[in-house]
Amino acid sequence: MSDRFDRIAVAALLAATGIAGLLFAPVFGWAALLVPVLVVVLLAYGCAELTAKFPKLTPYRPLLVALVGLLGLIETVLTSTTLAFLPTGDSLRGLARGLTEGWRLTLQSTWPARPIPEQLLFVPLSVLIAVVLGLELLLRLKKPLVALVPSLAVACLAQAYQALTGVFAVVAALGYALPAGLLLWSGRRVRSASRAPGGPRFSWRLTGSAVWPALSTVVALVAGAVALAGLDPAGRDPLTLKDTQAAPPPRSRVGNPLDEIAQRLIRPGEEVFRYRGDTPVDQWRLIVLNGFDGANWLSDSRLRRLGAGLEGALGVRGSAELKVRGLSGPWLPSHQDLTGVDGLTPLVDEAAGTLMTESPPTGQERNYRLSWSSPEVDLGSGEIDARAPLGGLGAVPPDVENVAKDAVRGLRPTFQSALQLERFLSTNYQVATGTEELPTGHGWPQLRHFLLESKRGTSEQFAAAYVVLARMSGIPARLVVGFRGSAETDGGMHVVRNRDVLAWPEVAVAGAGWVALDPTAAAGKAERNQAGPGKAVARARAQLPAEQQLRPPQLPPGTPADSGEDQSTEAGMSWWWPSLVAAIVLFGLLWLVGVPAAKVVRARRRRRRSGAEGVLGAWDEIRDRLRAHGVPFRIGMTPRDLAESAGSLAGDGIREPVARLAKVLDVTLWSGVPVGDGSVRRAWQEVGEVRRGLATRPFTARVLAALEPRTLVPIRGRGSREG
Repeated sequence: MSDRFDRIAVAALLAATGIAGLLFAPVFGWAALLVPVLVVVLLAYGCAELTAKFPKLTPYRPLLVALVGLLGLIETVLTSTTLAFLPTGDSLRGLARGLTEGWRLTLQSTWPARPIPEQLLFVPLSVLIAVVLGLELLLRLKKPLVALVPSLAVACLAQAYQALTGVFAVVAALGYALPAGLLLWSGRRVRSASRAPGGPRFSWRLTGSAVWPALSTVVALVAGAVALAGLDPAGRDPLTLKDTQAAPPPRSRVGNPLDEIAQRLIRPGEEVFRYRGDTPVDQWRLIVLNGFDGANWLSDSRLRRLGAGLEGALGVRGSAELKVRGLSGPWLPSHQDLTGVDGLTPLVDEAAGTLMTESPPTGQERNYRLSWSSPEVDLGSGEIDARAPLGGLGAVPPDVENVAKDAVRGLRPTFQSALQLERFLSTNYQVATGTEELPTGHGWPQLRHFLLESKRGTSEQFAAAYVVLARMSGIPARLVVGFRGSAETDGGMHVVRNRDVLAWPEVAVAGAGWVALDPTAAAGKAERNQAGPGKAVARARAQLPAEQQLRPPQLPPGTPADSGEDQSTEAGMSWWWPSLVAAIVLFGLLWLVGVPAAKVVRARRRRRRSGAEGVLGAWDEIRDRLRAHGVPFRIGMTPRDLAESAGSLAGDGIREPVARLAKVLDVTLWSGVPVGDGSVRRAWQEVGEVRRGLATRPFTARVLAALEPRTLVPIRGRGSREG
């Protein structure tokens, strides 16, 4: 290889590896990755040039590239750990943590992840490893295609983290394919057949063998990117590595704020936190509880480390500065439509909009700033979101079922029936006030007592009773615990006290998400000003007809009375087409893979035979191969007859081996002489000649012959083997 083309190959390999590392852009962003990846690539190229100029350094090239690359990462990513630009122990520990823990911390984070060294470093370190391996495979083994494998591994890892889609996928595929194609082209050499004395040792020209690997790489990468971006028959996002990881819960004891409601109401004046915001806030949430086993309410939070921010819906943007004093647990006041947190790096449940601190509470004030984006909620037709899970109920007391039926007055599950259930509780039940003998508990014994006997409770009983009655009526609902927004101010900040503690239900509405309700507001005659999504709920509440005017089953106009049955039937029928598609795909795979594999296995079994059976196995193999290529065969045809029929297909390259096999077969069947291994070898040598003759046929004909399933069916009768 000339020096010039060495440089082209090395530069192309390093460019492809660098682009593979930049495919992590959806995870960290382009700006955070560009400098460290570029540093690794440029330093590796410099080391390659250095070892080319000083050949004695070539054996140490992998070590040199690795050390120089690590130093470059320390100076660019871990600058704060250096002392007078020299690495320290903290620098080495940072590299080790980035290599061993960075990949996991990133998977446990929301994306885009914070570009902190302990998370970011695993990407340039992966690029560095791929560069070291790729350079050695290219410069030592002279295998350009094999040298691309490490960079392809980095690209595949990036797609496993976050797959690119649409135009970005096509651009990324082309960006990788161009240097990869250049590398493959530069590695294809054609030795000159004749050269003049003293001429160059190698001549270079663009040939088909150079073009096809590069072109096939480009086409395969682009086609794969387009397929992954456009084909989604299941209608769901692809599974990624992120789905397998979640941040571990805090090491401190995690209590349930639902258990603390009565205790807080006994001490109503104690301050919990204060806030200053640019928009009104109806509710501050602490925890969302989905699970109920009849005794306890549980959270199924899937926690992640909060990254640079969350993707919010278009709507009214707001922010608030919070100072938390009176919360002993890890839960922090948050907003349902959370988009970011400054001042802390908490754990977040994206689906619920709740926050937790990783470190145990120290009793000190915790200050941070929240930002959110509240969408303009359109309740639309008020249909319940059928995709949301109903949730568990535990063992329901029989006498409570009648309460659920009376509460919604026979209405089918809609947002109107959810509002009717809210009105039922607020009208027929009373909010407990005062500081003594407040009801506690939220299991079925306490809820039954609240619903059927006392009809008096705090927001703990109201919210828990609403959720179980809603689920019994087919309405997806969950329970949320937090605080009301406060009207009390002090020093320009709103002060939230224990008296503002609140539990409320949320129901899933199609097109609107989880919508908060509050059966205690009307029951306590303390309706509050609504802000954001609460305004849409207030309008729907004002438009709710009186109970006497509600007409079950409240079906949409034009819907037949048996729509529920029809919908169930349609839901069942909807599984037919995926099943049909799966069956077709499975059949295609069995045909494309199973038929050629079965032929290979059959040929190997025939080849292992000995004696006369080995010669007959060779005849069977030739006969079946020719049948697959369209040569007609009938019971009673001799090998000579078959040779004449096959001669018109591929000429003497087929006719002569079959004719020679006929002689071996005659001796085997009629001479009476024991057949030795030599005859078996000669018979199978003719099989090899036939295979080489068939290999000259067009590519399409060979593919169709390999996929021909009829030749797998045995031919009845020994006459087929007679010569």
